[in-house]
Amino acid sequence: MKIKKRLQQPISITAIASVSPLGISLEETWKNYQNNTHCIANKAFPNFSAFVAKLPLGAKQEIESLRHSDAKYKSLDDTVLFAIYAAREAIQKAEWNARDNFGINIGSSRGATQLFETYYDQFLNSHTAETLASPTTTLGNISSWVAHDLQTQGPEISHSITCSTALHAMLNGIAWINSGMCSKFLVGGSEAPLTPFTVAQMQALKIYSTSNSDYPCRALDLDKTRNSMVLGEGASMACLEQGVQANALAIIKGLGYATEILEHNVSLSAEGTCFQRSMRMALGEISPDDIDIIITHTPGTVKGDFAEINAIKKVFCSKIPSLTTNKWKVGHTLGTSGMLSIEFAILMLQNQQFVPSPFSKGTPPKRINNILINAVGFGGNAVTILLSK
Repeated sequence: MKIKKRLQQPISITAIASVSPLGISLEETWKNYQNNTHCIANKAFPNFSAFVAKLPLGAKQEIESLRHSDAKYKSLDDTVLFAIYAAREAIQKAEWNARDNFGINIGSSRGATQLFETYYDQFLNSHTAETLASPTTTLGNISSWVAHDLQTQGPEISHSITCSTALHAMLNGIAWINSGMCSKFLVGGSEAPLTPFTVAQMQALKIYSTSNSDYPCRALDLDKTRNSMVLGEGASMACLEQGVQANALAIIKGLGYATEILEHNVSLSAEGTCFQRSMRMALGEISPDDIDIIITHTPGTVKGDFAEINAIKKVFCSKIPSLTTNKWKVGHTLGTSGMLSIEFAILMLQNQQFVPSPFSKGTPPKRINNILINAVGFGGNAVTILLSK
């Protein structure tokens, strides 16, 4: 089946907003992309320390103000607060209101990590659970609280598809729009994983960075011999509308998705089979030669990075587009990461400036018209989005 049957019409991204280690506005984020300084620092946890990419102080203050703005919000996890903040900013930029009855699909890989760990510690000590332990830690409370905050009447969906969650939310929003059941959808991801147990889980996989070099996360560095993944936190939301809108920041012209057979719980094939399939589907009838940039998923692990690069070589052969990533700067924000890459792509399209990673090689593109964005998660579930001016 050709991609034109999957994407029945172009979809406009009319607004995007985020809260991340890069800041809380597109202007601040773009400014922080203009340097080779990363946002990663060492954080002390009980009994160990680890590299993480935290929100800057100003962003943290905004989230705390939001937490104390409503008595009901004081009991919410940061994943929910990050999502509410970014969602408010996005729909304000798109000039949507509750009467638009837009849909919401916001996902998270880990969910309410801090609250869950706090509640579980309390349970171990007291052998009783807090009253709000269940409703405030379910995955569905992200979209439902955003819908409550925005007072929209449209459908609300939450899901977890590990690290490709945000781009799967985008696929779902596009499907609703294509079905004719909705003309607008707010999609994105939110993640607050900088907690002891969550970081310890990544360390247990032997994929976490222990390098105290200039760049603790060496995503897209094909010369590395050690894993270098680092966790980051944040949320990012995009407003989707059917057709080509006059206020579009970018146009979604292609989408792809694929899942490959697992050999191990966290494995990808060495050739990145799922990436090959998702990129080819996203390209559709567009020539690979017309792609100017690929924003890679590359989490900073040796096998993960090489699998994606091998897939790119298979699809693009000798003419490989310019490659870049933002994970060396903001860490891996898990379920949010794909939407932060979408934001990164939009900023490069708008400013007509390629932003390399410290490990990017080759000649920058002379013009930027088409960008592919990749994401993949545990389980080999890849998603590729094709964005154009």
